[in-house]
Amino acid sequence: MSLVQSLMPAVLAVVLAIGAECFNIYLAILACLGVACAHLGMNLADDYFDYKADMLSDRDKVIRKGFRAMMVKYPYLTDGSESLRSLGRAIASFIAAALACGAVIFTVRSVQNGIFTLQGTWIILALTLCCAFLGVFYSAPPLKLAYRGLGELVIGFIFGPLLMTGVYYSAAGKFDMQVVMVSVPVGLLVLNILFTHSFIERKGDAESNKMTFALLLGSDKACMAASLLINFLPYLMIAAGCLCGLLHYAYLAVFLVLPRSIWLCRSLCSFTRGDVDIIDRPPFYMGNMLDWEGIKGASIGWFMGRWLASRNILSAFCAIISIVCIILLFV
Repeated sequence: MSLVQSLMPAVLAVVLAIGAECFNIYLAILACLGVACAHLGMNLADDYFDYKADMLSDRDKVIRKGFRAMMVKYPYLTDGSESLRSLGRAIASFIAAALACGAVIFTVRSVQNGIFTLQGTWIILALTLCCAFLGVFYSAPPLKLAYRGLGELVIGFIFGPLLMTGVYYSAAGKFDMQVVMVSVPVGLLVLNILFTHSFIERKGDAESNKMTFALLLGSDKACMAASLLINFLPYLMIAAGCLCGLLHYAYLAVFLVLPRSIWLCRSLCSFTRGDVDIIDRPPFYMGNMLDWEGIKGASIGWFMGRWLASRNILSAFCAIISIVCIILLFV
């Protein structure tokens, strides 16, 4: 479910790179594969450190106090089908695969561009080191950024500007400011997925001593203000880019996604009023909600409806820009 968070920005970066003089479809595919492996490795590492911190025990305390908390977390560990050792091997395997993909891209682009030239592969090294540092210390001590209220900001930065710039460079063999301009709104929508998660999970996170951005903000009003800003600023940034002549006016098609953002913000507002069971079935225009009846049967619709909504906002936003870019190649 969560691979949309990394693959849609990666695919968008590849589409933006099409038409570049040194565009290489094989390196583009390899970059997307590396991104997916790195994402899966990071997700599993998050499970690893959450399990070590015994997060579910803390959330069980929240439920006993009469509050809701998301308990569907690392079930493969709690049911004994996997161990920390096998989880560690899986994490290492995904990270090794990601590094292998990066090594191939680095080698090919180094032969073409050099390493320390203006468009050299020092760009790949810098992006990789930055992503690795932030990815490792997202959950790992001593920084544990996700436990200090910075996790959402870190993920937005990694899966937005860093990811898209790196994939674009891999595919096109050069750095370009246009991808940076698009990557910032995309990064905000990635941040939105994490922030929506932490917004509706504040009780459980508080008991787990996990200081998320939502807990850092404190009040419902502050969290709603942040949600409104995070949801609607990406549209305003695209509009500003179009008005300034930096982006084609066709990019304004992203406003077709706006009803999804409005629905999510209204739903979060209802959540702050205590309407945790308000989601019976999200409207059709919110996109694919997987097995919604199964989600309702597991009594996690209150969480998954909002989380999937935020995920679908990102995927639609990236898909529309990708379609616009492809059309512009032929007109």
